[in-house]
Amino acid sequence: MKILLTAINAKYIHSNLAVYCLKAYAKKYDSDITIAEYTINQQVDDILMSIYKEHPDVLMFSCYLWNITYVEAVVTEIKKILPDTEIWLGGPEVSFDAEDVLGRLPQVKGVMKGEGEETFLELMEYYHQKDRELSAIAGITYYGDRIYNNPWRSVMELSKVPFVYHHMEDFQNKIIYYETSRGCPFSCSYCLSSIDKQLRFRDLELVKEELQFFIDQEVPQVKFVDRTFNCRHEHAMTIWKYIVEHDKGITNFHFEVAADLLKEEELLLMETMRPGLIQLEIGIQSTNPETICEIRRTMKFEEVKRIVLQINSGHNIHQHLDLIAGLPLEDYKSFHHSFNDVYALRPNQLQLGFLKVLKGSYMGERVKDYELIYQTRPPFEVLATKWMSYDEIMRLKGVEDMVEVYYNSGQFQHTMEFLETFFADAFTMYETLADYYEENGLRQVNHTRIARYEILLTFAAQYKVDTKHIGELLIYDLYLRENVKNRPAFAGEMTVSKEESRMFYEQEARERSYLAGYEQYDKNQLRKMTHLERIEGKLLLFDYQNRSPLNHQAKVVEVQRLSLSREHRRWEQ
Repeated sequence: MKILLTAINAKYIHSNLAVYCLKAYAKKYDSDITIAEYTINQQVDDILMSIYKEHPDVLMFSCYLWNITYVEAVVTEIKKILPDTEIWLGGPEVSFDAEDVLGRLPQVKGVMKGEGEETFLELMEYYHQKDRELSAIAGITYYGDRIYNNPWRSVMELSKVPFVYHHMEDFQNKIIYYETSRGCPFSCSYCLSSIDKQLRFRDLELVKEELQFFIDQEVPQVKFVDRTFNCRHEHAMTIWKYIVEHDKGITNFHFEVAADLLKEEELLLMETMRPGLIQLEIGIQSTNPETICEIRRTMKFEEVKRIVLQINSGHNIHQHLDLIAGLPLEDYKSFHHSFNDVYALRPNQLQLGFLKVLKGSYMGERVKDYELIYQTRPPFEVLATKWMSYDEIMRLKGVEDMVEVYYNSGQFQHTMEFLETFFADAFTMYETLADYYEENGLRQVNHTRIARYEILLTFAAQYKVDTKHIGELLIYDLYLRENVKNRPAFAGEMTVSKEESRMFYEQEARERSYLAGYEQYDKNQLRKMTHLERIEGKLLLFDYQNRSPLNHQAKVVEVQRLSLSREHRRWEQ
């Protein structure tokens, strides 16, 4: 018996925790179970051929918003060439309308609904032993002589789920996903996590052992998939204390938290953390109190604001804040205000997303009330609401693009901060920039990074911004991120002469400890690892070996000015 667990991920660096948990839980059948991971960037035909070569007896797919279209395409074709293979689906994208799924995909034998570990094990017993009936397995909907819809399964104890990462060689160059809780205490109407109210936690002694494994293996990043990691204070504090006490300076841990639930004890601990040890994702979604109430969310923005700013002041924790456009009771003007509220907090990243009307969510039940128009294909994204037209949604799409390019990339930080002072507010700046792209045929074009700088310079000139100062800020932002080999045209001539550069790298850099710790490198190597640039009369050294773990920017040191007089050569204050 050959079982193939298949995951089609959004990106190569992603791994699918679900299929690994299923395989680990059904350990007694481990030798019969194979995992196959693909991405949505691969051709359907390539995935089809790969699966065909395996010739599985049972083929199972993990179904999510981002891959369901690909799964359905593969399922439709694979049954033609593997007619005897039984196909099962599982995951959030098929759990809440399983009968409809089987109705439109007759190639599929059944659907595993909700939490899958125990259901999968019983299915393995069904296929291996043939001494049990599908009718006796909770948590499935399946084809027999008709469609049978078995009751949902009770949730399991999370500590029973085996640890799946003993063989780290299987996860090279992949993000590691890890969970210490399931369920969510909140009832946000747009989210499927709100359906699972039976919140449960993994045993903390077990968690400590697994965290130590990640630390010892020097895993670059562990991304917790807990829906609201800090919903239980003692649980969060125990984990955060452990990673602080056992930190080896390498592993980063990502958590999704509710900022207004963070207690003073947690905030004080965060102040002691190594820069880059943790990063926080905080879903604000809207700052309109009527909208927050309508989507059945609990969020006190003034408290969120206070806490986010307090964390920011420590300069040691990356913060990612989320907004959702298209929520009920939020029109374009209200979203404009929400954007400015959140942007003013200066997060490391600001995610501008759009409402997705998910099957099984409370939002899906209010479609008529909210006059929601949304895509019938995944990701079921909003097109218009009672409060926001499609024209306005399109404008926000343009703003989203500009925020991704000019804010979230981290490549234009100082330029954008200066540019903002010439507009009424941050939202207006990004909105105007989006209009500029649209009017000049610049949207939906794959621009190089350097082209983005040039576009911004031209845009600034059109709006009578001080282009000389903008130009120097662009050069500063450029070299903060990269020691570019070919100097771009907008940067003009080199601001540091060859003689100044030679003197610096041959003698003064080491004598004055500008490059302490670089003694083993020669001057040519040092030039590749650093850059000298004169900006606004200051001579700056960009050190690419010492970067901020929060934004990847090079360390910048102001150096003394070089005198090239014939009598003597010295550094002046």
